[in-house]
Amino acid sequence: MITRQVIQSCIDELKELTKVDFCVLDNQGMVMGSTTDAPGPDTEVLKSFLDSQADSQIIGSNYLFKVKEENEPAYVLVSKGSQADSYLMGRIAVNELQHLIVAYREQYNHNDFIQNLLLDNLLLVDIYNRAAKLGIPVQSRRIAFVVEVDSDKEREALSALKTAFATNMSDYVLAGEEKSIIVIHTFEEGEQISDMTEIAEMIETIMDNDLMIKSRVACGTAVDELKELSKSYKEAKMAMEVGKIFYADQHIIKYDSLGIGRLIYQLPVNLCRIFIDEIFNGGLPEEIDSEIITSVNAFLDNKFNTSETARFLYIHRNTLVYRIEKLKAATGLDVREFDDALTFKIAMMVTDYINYMDQNGS
Repeated sequence: MITRQVIQSCIDELKELTKVDFCVLDNQGMVMGSTTDAPGPDTEVLKSFLDSQADSQIIGSNYLFKVKEENEPAYVLVSKGSQADSYLMGRIAVNELQHLIVAYREQYNHNDFIQNLLLDNLLLVDIYNRAAKLGIPVQSRRIAFVVEVDSDKEREALSALKTAFATNMSDYVLAGEEKSIIVIHTFEEGEQISDMTEIAEMIETIMDNDLMIKSRVACGTAVDELKELSKSYKEAKMAMEVGKIFYADQHIIKYDSLGIGRLIYQLPVNLCRIFIDEIFNGGLPEEIDSEIITSVNAFLDNKFNTSETARFLYIHRNTLVYRIEKLKAATGLDVREFDDALTFKIAMMVTDYINYMDQNGS
């Protein structure tokens, strides 16, 4: 069904053009939109009109029209004005509402199909049959984005993204799980994989600048067949979760850039606990505080360059060396050696993963 907001907007525009007042009621007599405060027909008149075979009827100086959906009355339009204008403009208004109903029904059917496709609720034969009926190309390059908004403005975010992607009729914007929105983008001619970062940045800009909403955007990999679209969506969902654990400072996360974090995320938590116990002999020693961990991570990020790391951290080189030595004494890992540095890096990522799973009750 068309929303009240859309119906009201439609008849407001029609009144501005025609100077005729309109009122739209559903088939139960509920007012869906009106350009006047004058009451509509009473329940008995409305019921009698809906039960009749006529598509229009004059009541006093007003005309009543049936607005049909699949040959059944869905709404009643009341046109208020001079008799000639009332009838002619009422017919125009009915035509506009009929087009809206068709457009909304088609969009709903498309969205419903894509939603079920992403959730793997369709058999392969159903995918091809329904796609053919809806006119959706089977062979076309597509990619899925998951947008997570950190606020209670999901509706505003959903509406803004629908507007942003409205120019490409092959794109879909759907409500996802709690506080998330799904965007399915179909590649246009000449569009490259590298352009997906620009789309993700555009989404983030709309959320942050236009709506003042904190957001994170994750995307899967591009697929060339409609049946593989759920794969891209699942990748985007995984990218979102992995990003929260290992790349918390990044607002745009791509599945194909997750690195070792993607591997760790798929490991059983119990296996991870065993690994940490083996590396740290029962757990990370208490003397290894956040200051040491930050310093060592900076040392690794600066490619084992002690001087560059000290400058980056605004500390003396000897202070950095002291912290590295302290880590070595407590854990036996000398991060100046590649193998030990790799072990420490993985161990800290595994620790982050365990903590995240514990906090989320997994």
